[in-house]
Amino acid sequence: MSTSFRRKAAAITFAVLGLSLAGGGIAVAQPTAKAPAETVQPAARGTNAQPPVTAESARKAKAALKSGATTLVARTTIVVVNANGTRARGTGTVIKYGAGQYEVQFAYTVTNAVFVATIGRADACCVPPPGEISVAARLGTPNAVFVQTRNSAGTPIDLGFHLVVHTS
Repeated sequence: MSTSFRRKAAAITFAVLGLSLAGGGIAVAQPTAKAPAETVQPAARGTNAQPPVTAESARKAKAALKSGATTLVARTTIVVVNANGTRARGTGTVIKYGAGQYEVQFAYTVTNAVFVATIGRADACCVPPPGEISVAARLGTPNAVFVQTRNSAGTPIDLGFHLVVHTS
């Protein structure tokens, strides 16, 4: 009987210890005071909406699709874009809309592709400036990607970037 009691006591002790540690860890992880809204989400961030597709952009996108019709199963394309919206190297047509807003068009549909972008320079010099980059399929244009760059405060700014598009 004493062996059974010792086993139960040990099990209860470990259970209480485990619950105490888990509860203490949760209590420590919670913030003690609420942070002001400005520090959680900078006020400089604007809308994440894309600018409307221009007639010139739509014309170029259609022309690119006609010129590059292929039956490849998978494709990976890279393009390096300067801050002013000019293509430094790679494949694609770049259209600059405004501060930090770029459209990159390809000769094939990228609707179901994977997009990866990073802030970067076209030359071999220096570390690129700090900032943020977002990439998404271009609304209304099946063969284009929309890229938006911002500084670290969230304000749209022109930054060079590297973009990789992979279709499968």
